[in-house]
Amino acid sequence: MPDFRLYNTLTRHIEPFAPADGTTVRMYTCGPTVYNPAHLGNFRTFLFEDLMRRTLALRGWRVHQVMNLTDVDDKIIKRAHEQGKSIVEVTGPVIAAFHADRVFLRIQAAEAYPRATDFIPQMIALVQRLIDRGVAYQAEDGSVYFAISKFPSYGRLSRLDTREIKSGARVIQDDYSKENAQDFALWKAAKQEDEAAGAAWDSPWGRGRPGWHLECSAMAMDLLGETLDLHCGAVDLIFPHHEDEIAQSEAATGKTFSHVWCHGAFLLTEGAKMAKRVGNVSTVQGLREERISSAAIRHFVFNTHYRKELNLSDEALEASRQAVRRIGDFADRLGSETTLTLGGTPELARAADVAVELAEAALFDDLNAPEALAALFDFIRAANAELDRRGGDRSAVERARAALTRIDSVLDIVPGREAPDDGLVAWVEERLAARKAARQARNFADADRIRAELVGRGVVIEDSSAGTTWKVV
Repeated sequence: MPDFRLYNTLTRHIEPFAPADGTTVRMYTCGPTVYNPAHLGNFRTFLFEDLMRRTLALRGWRVHQVMNLTDVDDKIIKRAHEQGKSIVEVTGPVIAAFHADRVFLRIQAAEAYPRATDFIPQMIALVQRLIDRGVAYQAEDGSVYFAISKFPSYGRLSRLDTREIKSGARVIQDDYSKENAQDFALWKAAKQEDEAAGAAWDSPWGRGRPGWHLECSAMAMDLLGETLDLHCGAVDLIFPHHEDEIAQSEAATGKTFSHVWCHGAFLLTEGAKMAKRVGNVSTVQGLREERISSAAIRHFVFNTHYRKELNLSDEALEASRQAVRRIGDFADRLGSETTLTLGGTPELARAADVAVELAEAALFDDLNAPEALAALFDFIRAANAELDRRGGDRSAVERARAALTRIDSVLDIVPGREAPDDGLVAWVEERLAARKAARQARNFADADRIRAELVGRGVVIEDSSAGTTWKVV
């Protein structure tokens, strides 16, 4: 089996990777800040992390993944203040929407989804530890800051010289007094709006709330230990978030916080980064309403390497819809009893083995999903040609089925696995009944019109002596 290699943002090199204990990958992935439903740009990152955990499992390792849910921060408190709600009332529905979108996109569940508000004691303990070590201090207003000057290696992840770092966007986001404009907040003294939103807790430094960066360090170390195998996120988290995580974690423990750091590139819309503030946001729910399947979305995302920017367009989505339709047709053909009866050829079996070998080699080389997809489509072309020969070898067909299953265990792009909603099922059944009545009355124009309606909703029907069957494509 080939080595497993990943690009490590910390070293800027592709390196061999294996879990420290040889069996279980302890992986922390930064999840959504739940003040608004996550957009498709966020889910590109979550899909890259799903590709990661599935590929690690394919390699034979267990995965212990923790994905945090940031349920207290400046944006959430602002939203709560605007709506006259508590932070719990703001974040609850958004967390539910996140999981609904995650399930639709076939993103496997992490082993834990900790909420920041459930780990306040651990955060307070971490702040105290940093104060005791002399790398954090309390400002006059009660807020506690990390002293960047006390951590000489600060900036090595982002390759920033501390002289270049200015206070501002997401480094502080506050008006608290501090010794150095570069220092970041660990614990923020409570303001009136924090108290009103239920976002303030008792601490040795008075009422307050955790800083954004502190939350992830405390949760990661509590659930995975002081040294992680792998930490993942989007490229915009490299600085300041992940840089600050390293500083506060390693200053507290004296140990490496994470052996490897992996970051996914942005999803663009017409060449601009997808972001709520500029209005070019596509949601998973919006794509569902346009009847874009989860298989098509996964194909669209995986058809570009996770470290390359990806541009969202109607043309690209349509190409992915056609690609997964072809995959679905192939899966249906392989899965039919007729195909098994007619059998395959020795060449079919060899094509299956080659496909698995090439797909695994691609995935184990820094998650090269585009190359794995290319291997899959080469296999589909070769396999269909061999199946047309009807070679009579049932074991060859079974080998081809196993190959498709193994490759798709990571990509998960065989369509038709989403359970249609109850409303669609009821509508299809009503339309099929109307079509049957039209055919019995020999009103074939109406029957054809109903078939066209079904096709327009992405429903394909097949008539046989046993009746009419349907599926969503």
